[in-house]
Amino acid sequence: MKNWIKGLFLTALAFSLILTGCSNNQPTNQGSKEPVSFDNVPERFSNGEGAKIKVIRKIGGDDHTTQFLAGAKEEGEALGFEVDVFTANGDTAKFHDAIEQALNQDFDGFIISHGDDAATVDAVKKLTENGKSVVTFDSNPDIATVSGVTLTSQDDEALAQLALDQLVADYNGEANIVYLWVDGFPPMVRRNAVYQEVLKENSGLNELERFGVASSDTSVQTQNAVAAMLNKHGKGEIDAIFATWDAFAIGAARAIKEAGRDEIKIYGIDVSNADLQEIQSEGSSWEYTAAVDPKLIGAVNMRILAKKLAGEETPDTYDLEASLISQEVLQTVNEPVNMVNLVDVIDGWGVSTAFEEEWMKVLKAHYTK
Repeated sequence: MKNWIKGLFLTALAFSLILTGCSNNQPTNQGSKEPVSFDNVPERFSNGEGAKIKVIRKIGGDDHTTQFLAGAKEEGEALGFEVDVFTANGDTAKFHDAIEQALNQDFDGFIISHGDDAATVDAVKKLTENGKSVVTFDSNPDIATVSGVTLTSQDDEALAQLALDQLVADYNGEANIVYLWVDGFPPMVRRNAVYQEVLKENSGLNELERFGVASSDTSVQTQNAVAAMLNKHGKGEIDAIFATWDAFAIGAARAIKEAGRDEIKIYGIDVSNADLQEIQSEGSSWEYTAAVDPKLIGAVNMRILAKKLAGEETPDTYDLEASLISQEVLQTVNEPVNMVNLVDVIDGWGVSTAFEEEWMKVLKAHYTK
């Protein structure tokens, strides 16, 4: 009896080893899906090695950050990667500590977002010297001196130009405006450069006030600051607000609504679910916002990183195309517009095949359940 059981066990074990040998080291197919061919998939991924990715973002506490991180994580996991995301919520020390800790772990690639200081350049250089692949978003432009790194950004000049061109057109180049902006961040610097040019070209634009702060509760602080400012300027003294960040715009919109100052119109940059809800709300002053889908930004950054890990050529820089979203268009839709169905309202929104190689589609077909 014992010999019969032993023989049955050895037969089962041998059959198991045969099945393992037949796998040819390719990733295991999920469930009962039809097998896919890995013939044209880079060797690193066709043999099931995959990748472990760390996404580290300095700013946080806003829906844009949530969408960006979700886009990067979903795209990476669709490719079969292990993806870990972290936001420092504006804390510089935590941001750099996260990079340092991750360097000593077994991550293959990094996406660094909003690393605006010189220390970020040093940190990225250290990552590459340790054999890590790196893509950065809206970070210190001096990172361009580090070989092999791709710097991505929203087309900040286009974002600012779209919003400001609309403001100039709506007021025929003559308006008293409030400028919500904060220095020190690369995208803000680029947006400010466009703003200064627009002021030079339109002498009828009169800047009354400018202020802004970047923190974990920017929208709340902005709401309080705008409320205080409205007490200084009577009705009719302010025509419009140009907000260079959606956290500024949403705070300003709430302050204006509470004060009953709906004669003031807001022209903003960036978009999120919370923003869309505010723009569509009754009596909202937020007329226009120029934006790039933050979820798509995260996804495109992940694709570029995947190409680096595969040993493929990648650009030194890449800008994502901007769109202008108007309150008027959103209000023509019979249902609430959010980040999911915005694609049905704004042509080309949230859709891009940039850097999506055929082999990535194979991996997605394999790993997506």
